[in-house]
Amino acid sequence: MRANLVAGLDIGSTKTAAVIVEIGGELPRRPVFKVLGVGQSRTAGMRREFVTDIEETTESVRRAMKEAELMAGVTLDRVYVGIAGEHVHATSSTGVVAVGRHEIDAGDVRRVHEVARAVVVPADREVLHVLPQEYVVDHQAGIRDPIGMAGTRLEAEVYIITSSTTATQNLRKSVNRAGYRIEALVHEPLATGMAVLVEDEKDVGVALVDLGGATTELAIFRDGKMRHLATIPWGGATVTNDLAKGLSITYAEAERAKERYGLASARLVDPRETVEVPGPGPGSQRQVPRELIAHIIEQRLDEILGLVAREIENAGESGKLGAGVVLTGGGAALAGAADVAQHVFGMPVRVGVPGEELAGLADSVRRPKFATATGLALYGARRVAEAGVSAGFADGAVGRLVTWLKEFF
Repeated sequence: MRANLVAGLDIGSTKTAAVIVEIGGELPRRPVFKVLGVGQSRTAGMRREFVTDIEETTESVRRAMKEAELMAGVTLDRVYVGIAGEHVHATSSTGVVAVGRHEIDAGDVRRVHEVARAVVVPADREVLHVLPQEYVVDHQAGIRDPIGMAGTRLEAEVYIITSSTTATQNLRKSVNRAGYRIEALVHEPLATGMAVLVEDEKDVGVALVDLGGATTELAIFRDGKMRHLATIPWGGATVTNDLAKGLSITYAEAERAKERYGLASARLVDPRETVEVPGPGPGSQRQVPRELIAHIIEQRLDEILGLVAREIENAGESGKLGAGVVLTGGGAALAGAADVAQHVFGMPVRVGVPGEELAGLADSVRRPKFATATGLALYGARRVAEAGVSAGFADGAVGRLVTWLKEFF
């Protein structure tokens, strides 16, 4: 495996996606991220972002990674893996230290981070990220980078993201059995934001809504930082279940009907148009209005997004999202999804796809369903590029130091 290769692996409840990126350009200032390979497979061993069958999940990982490796013509042994779901929690914490030399240096920032993250984490929880929110120097708030400033007292507020230890252990087992080692577990909304959001949106305020298979993830960014996280326990699988019941067909047939004929808005369908779905007898077919399929999808999507809107309001962020909402994930690919979302949220909505800053086979990932896997690869690639060395794959003291530093940013 070449040190300038990074792989992102998104193990969802319905699909597993892998993206391989090559790091080039002038490091660390002008990196170039080139997509070399993309792979995907159906996931059978996950439920609500938890591993329920290690063997099935292992096979999904192996198929997706082998497809990406075959396309790229390379072999990898380490991956950046996403994790999400209702078991992921976030909390704020603050730390205060005295500044010894009246000028804040990197050592002072490191110490205040250590104090801020020194919270009691239950034995069944694992820390994923410690994200700096802002700094306060001698009671002056709103500081993003305090290094070099004069002061005697440094305070930091950090956002600590934790996950279930059971969930992370089973995820590691599945990936390890597939023949890969996890370089880092990354909270998926954080990685997805890297792929589909621009810095201006994060500054003025934006809600990232990832319409996944089993869950819908919400992440709110403002002033360049992540401010709120939430998981809605409904996703694309809920829509498919509604179609199965509404059309009296099996779940697999409903999934095919959604992929072939699905629209998120009934207004986009000619009321006279009909489509074929399986009938009650073996090999039989029957005609149903395509408008009915769109109506079922629209009703459930409207309900899911309504819960997201309520979460944004409860978090006190409703009037602070200058950039509106960015939809991504498999559900965002349905025609009319952005229109439904704009009606629900009452603010600008766009569909986020990765690929803007990518070279190589960027067209292969320019779809909402690859946003998370691409973001995971970018997360790892940026760690390497910012260090200017192959830090993402380094062993020994240097690798540990860079990894420790990068987990804050």
